[in-house]
Amino acid sequence: MVDDLLSQTLDRIAHERRWPESTYRLQFHAGFTFRDATALVPYLHDLGVTDLYASPYLKARPGSKHGYDIADHRVLNPEIGSEDDFNALVAALRAHGMGQLLDVVPNHMGIADNDNVWWNDVLENGPSSPYAPYFDIDWHSEKTDLYDKVLLPLLGDPYGKALESGQLRINYDAGAFTVHYYERRFPLSPGTFDLVLRHRLEELEQALGPTAEAHVELQSILTAIKNLPSRSVREPVRVAERQREKEVVKRRLAALVESSPAIRTFIERNVELFNGTPGEPRSFDLLDDLLNAQAYRLSYWRVASDEINYRRFFDVNELAALSMERPEVFAATHELIFRLLRERKVTGLRIDHPDGLYDPKQYLERLQEQYVVERAKEVFAERAEWQGREWNEVEAELRKAWASGSEKPLAEQEEPPRAERAVYGHRAPLYVVVEKILGREEPLPDDWPVYGTVGYEFLNWVNALFVDGKHLAALNRLYNRWTDMDPWLGDLVYQKKFLIMQVALSSELYVLAHQLDRLSEMNRWSRDFTLNSLRHALREIIACFPVYRSYISDDGVPERDRAYINLAVIQAKRKNPAISAMLFDFVQDVLLLRTDAVAGGRQAERHFVGKFQQVTSPVMAKGLEDTVFYVFNRLLSQNEVGGDPAHFGMPVEDFYHHLRERRDGWARALSATSTHDTKRSEDVRARLNVLSELPREWQAHLARWNRINRRHRVAVDDVQAPDANDLYLFYQNLIGAVPLEQVSGAAHAVFVERMQSYMQKAIHEAKVHTSWVNPNPAYDDAIGRFVAAVLDERKNARFLNDVRAFVQRLNHFGLFNSLAQVLLKITAPGVPDIYQGQELWDFSLVDPDNRRPVDYERRRRMLRELKHQLAAPRLNPAEFAHALVASKEDARIKLYVTYRGLHARRDNPGLFAEGEFLAVNVTGSRRENVISFLRRQENRYAVAVAPRLVTQLAKDADELPLGEAAWQDTTLVLPGVAADRPLRNVFTGETLSPAQRDGEAFLLMADVLQHFPVALFVAQD
Repeated sequence: MVDDLLSQTLDRIAHERRWPESTYRLQFHAGFTFRDATALVPYLHDLGVTDLYASPYLKARPGSKHGYDIADHRVLNPEIGSEDDFNALVAALRAHGMGQLLDVVPNHMGIADNDNVWWNDVLENGPSSPYAPYFDIDWHSEKTDLYDKVLLPLLGDPYGKALESGQLRINYDAGAFTVHYYERRFPLSPGTFDLVLRHRLEELEQALGPTAEAHVELQSILTAIKNLPSRSVREPVRVAERQREKEVVKRRLAALVESSPAIRTFIERNVELFNGTPGEPRSFDLLDDLLNAQAYRLSYWRVASDEINYRRFFDVNELAALSMERPEVFAATHELIFRLLRERKVTGLRIDHPDGLYDPKQYLERLQEQYVVERAKEVFAERAEWQGREWNEVEAELRKAWASGSEKPLAEQEEPPRAERAVYGHRAPLYVVVEKILGREEPLPDDWPVYGTVGYEFLNWVNALFVDGKHLAALNRLYNRWTDMDPWLGDLVYQKKFLIMQVALSSELYVLAHQLDRLSEMNRWSRDFTLNSLRHALREIIACFPVYRSYISDDGVPERDRAYINLAVIQAKRKNPAISAMLFDFVQDVLLLRTDAVAGGRQAERHFVGKFQQVTSPVMAKGLEDTVFYVFNRLLSQNEVGGDPAHFGMPVEDFYHHLRERRDGWARALSATSTHDTKRSEDVRARLNVLSELPREWQAHLARWNRINRRHRVAVDDVQAPDANDLYLFYQNLIGAVPLEQVSGAAHAVFVERMQSYMQKAIHEAKVHTSWVNPNPAYDDAIGRFVAAVLDERKNARFLNDVRAFVQRLNHFGLFNSLAQVLLKITAPGVPDIYQGQELWDFSLVDPDNRRPVDYERRRRMLRELKHQLAAPRLNPAEFAHALVASKEDARIKLYVTYRGLHARRDNPGLFAEGEFLAVNVTGSRRENVISFLRRQENRYAVAVAPRLVTQLAKDADELPLGEAAWQDTTLVLPGVAADRPLRNVFTGETLSPAQRDGEAFLLMADVLQHFPVALFVAQD
């Protein structure tokens, strides 16, 4: 009967399930609420979007602009709206037939403010808190003064200075004591209240008398405090006792203070004494002793990199990692999410940073299992034959059946290919995509029950198409001569990962090394390895690790991960010939789970491997994305999340190969070109890619700008500020971000401020002359003044005019690149994802620049006008499309391509998501400049055509890549297309009938792109 229940549940899920055909990402915060999104739904539907893609909207830190610092998983963020506001949004989506993809944050929680109840309980009760296991805290630190304590590196000054200057002060309120650091509030352990209450107790007794009721009650409260279970207890019964009795103590103390003015005055005076007097160091001894008795240690923020003993999100102290592998943590953090899924208010999930989890596969399997259980409960409640059986009993059997894989695929085949498993609901009944950053040739683990990634690999494939590989040598020479930097990536990634483990994540390495040291002591063959040597070997292997992380689990060691570990060890040995190979071999054996572990050692070994995997990911992210990408500046359009700037460009055939694999494996993955995390918007990258086609012009402008602006650089510690590499980065970002329209006055001042903010972030991330941890105020200030000076409209007009002239030329070609990207995203295998506002031209840089408010009223108005023009009775679509090309700078053309493309996709459900992918054969003199493929499903098919490397097609800014002048004899040979079946171009309204030659249907590119720079043909009946 349980198998029948499971089968019926999966049938229901399959019947009701929706997959998005397209998504539109919205960033929720106090300035953009549920009500704002509700008002936007009709516009998104008109645009052609099928699913809203929401940033996290559970309760986050007050004022959060992104929502990834969740403080309470159990409620919606009140700054974004109420439950009624949310339900109104859901109702609007349903009325328009739209779904909702929600961003879920399982790896960490925000602890920067006072609102995280779980974290506050941990601070109050230490290891005895019922929430202590929720967080990944090392309570058994090798540093003895942190044993059973958590380090809080939050102070802006060293602890002694912060204490004696009065920055730390205790307060009493409603039966509890807290310590305050400006707006931050930390609970004091009830077991330490007696330090305050016993101070001057004899004076109180003399004033009240020993038998006074208030004094007797206070003595009784002190006895209760003394009898509280220690904060080190971990037995559930004792933990529950402490939780119960500490609240009794607080209630009794509150009642006593309320009823006795003398006790209130006594406590107020003690609080005053404990808070000390600045200038009198000994007056802070009482507060120092009280703080030392807590389950946390407040410390200077710089201490974090070396001594912090809770796992963080990367190196962000305000984000504490969760132990999501524990079932109780999973249940507590996902209760609201599953309610929203159960009520069909959310139709899919996006999982943030799965690489931070101890076992990502386990987490993803739990998601799918719990979703099935939630839906099965509905079926159970509706079936009369289950009466008399308890749901809990049935649920246990159901989970066993699901785990055993006994349910059959819903498709009518024995073993569906991987591309169809998700489609037919075998192991992934819930639509889930993951924010997994893949290496260049790294596959997504195919045993994860997901539909794919959020699309960074797609972004980088598409971007590489518009980088001209023929000019690699020229750009290498230019970059080397200008900056004296090695034009090859070489060992830079290794060096920066090594740096990160020294300055930002050394505490994580320290913990790993101690775990490994304890493992080495369990075997006589490895016990002579020293802690220092093991730490060095670990650091070298992590620095050489070729991908973000491996996924070794209790299921074993996947072959792909075995290869990554072996490669890392080989490279580490090669870089360290003076170090004994036995050290590296030992670490390798541990990571591959092949040591002869003694009894109890196997579990410790597996735990070490899990923790190792949680460290390699942030080291790679911080070393590559947040350091190398601000240092290796040869062509910044390639420095993107998930990208590999060592590879320059991509042949079209390689792009097709990736798309075939995507269609066969992950056809429902997202296809992104801009996100909230990208280093630059899609339009900035498209513009900068043109530099790869014009290296001589780029070199000439750089030389001219250097002469003009040399006077604005200054020497800081014998280094020019900005140095040559920072200058090279600045000029690229400047020409990438310059607005299409010339701005002046206040608008120009805003642009200058944006460039200053970007450069401050860039130089601190680069960690060459300054950094976030060790800022160099002189260099920082010099950079700010340089940007302001060179962008001064009045004093540096010659430079600005030359920049604008060059940008105008780059724009002419870059905008065509952008349109091609939009078309490829919409028509390629995958689900096109639009980041908020990107349906118009957008030249934003890295966050927070890319999270500025979006002018949706302008977008609504433009779409209304566009639809009105298209509905005109005498409209000639081809002439209208050509007119859009002539005025491409006004952004209507990008909106038009997005609108027409999304509608073509929505009007042909399944064709672009599941349809067969076939590359179109291109012949003729411009064949290298064409990207074209065919999507086919049964008797339906569509053909997408886009240009690339446009400077070869239109030499000057007054030429267009259209018609015979650009395309000459170039021909598209369409595989499997009938010559007598007309094809309609959704952008121009033209209908073309392929000609036939040697039994193959073909179209001339001169006809295909006669009026418009991209084409999407849909076969007509």
